[in-house]
Amino acid sequence: MIPDLRDLLTEWLPGQRWYSTKNASPRITDLDVTHLATVDGVHIARAMVCDEASGAAVVYQVPLTLHGDRADLPEAALVGVSSAGWVYDGCHDPVHASWLLDRTTPGYTLHGAKVLSGEQSNTSVICQVEDGAGAQRTVIAKVFRVLADGVNPDIELQEVLSRAGTARVPAFLGALRGSWARTGTQEKGDLAVTQEFIAGAQDAWRVALEALRAGDEFDARSLGTATAEVHRLLAAECGTREVTQEDRETLLAQWRERAETAARAVEPLRQHLGRVEALYAHAAGVPWPALQRMHGDYHLGQVIQAPRRGWVLLDFEGEPLRPLAERRLPDLALRDVAGMLRSFDYAAAAAETADEPQWARRARDLFLDGYAADAGADPRDHGELLAALELDKALYEAVYEARNRPGWLRIPMAAIERLLP
Repeated sequence: MIPDLRDLLTEWLPGQRWYSTKNASPRITDLDVTHLATVDGVHIARAMVCDEASGAAVVYQVPLTLHGDRADLPEAALVGVSSAGWVYDGCHDPVHASWLLDRTTPGYTLHGAKVLSGEQSNTSVICQVEDGAGAQRTVIAKVFRVLADGVNPDIELQEVLSRAGTARVPAFLGALRGSWARTGTQEKGDLAVTQEFIAGAQDAWRVALEALRAGDEFDARSLGTATAEVHRLLAAECGTREVTQEDRETLLAQWRERAETAARAVEPLRQHLGRVEALYAHAAGVPWPALQRMHGDYHLGQVIQAPRRGWVLLDFEGEPLRPLAERRLPDLALRDVAGMLRSFDYAAAAAETADEPQWARRARDLFLDGYAADAGADPRDHGELLAALELDKALYEAVYEARNRPGWLRIPMAAIERLLP
């Protein structure tokens, strides 16, 4: 279809934010192109690109549209000029957006599409549509660029929660799944998802900063309630299981490994390793709640405040550096709670107001009060375990800040000192 596509992609891929191997030229070992449709003379295709520039095989999804002449599309959308025509990144082309909507939300008619900027690993397209009843709606189609074998937890959990009837996540509308090859092995998984777009929303990080700087109250209590509601529904819909001794030993080993990594990266932490070990050993021996599905990478940036709706949780993919199979395993819901508590510390520090410690403490207490009111159980009843999860997160943060933002290292260091016995 496009005989010189491999060369075009080799030149184009390094300039994309979602291309994961930085400062290296692509080494495309497998290129599978599927022709999907032809609409008004424009060919729609999908390229599955297996790249081994980093040594490990990474599979990228590149939707394509092929035009006979230059199209009225953003310059950034152009992959290159081929002997077959002008090749564009389909995510920026309304022709591809319309095709994708037909596969994920049949009956919707596209009236306009715009790509969101700034995303790191996916590409999201805001679509103005008309549904089957003639109503005007806005939906968001997210195209996954880096593919992984298996069910994407972001799609899986948002679909589960949406069907459970909660307004705490965007309504799930449909998904596109497919298959591809990775170094001779056939894989399958999620390619794209379409869901409700919530207009006029602000992310919770910005809401918190504005409240801090204005001296206003931040509604951490209702955020705790919303978090508990999502956890409660995930437990009911996906089930729970009791903690085993192997679970405890596995998590304890992970805690210890990250503590050693932190001590190597941040020399002052080495003197605290004995206290860190004491806290971890104690937390490993106390009663633990059952394991369940949870968010997995929870902080203020993963929540929006929607007009007349309140807090809405986004992005259930989990920690992006963990293998997808691990991200789908039951875990401690308290890990999400710990993540949000750490996020309050960061917001307080980023606002640079005199009220930093007091604001963070109030936000923590209100969040935990709201969580307990909905969950029927207070996370503070598992105080030793919650402290260990917070400490583990703070040690990870210390490594990140030491390597990337030394001026912010004081934030996790203060938390570590506070949490240690």
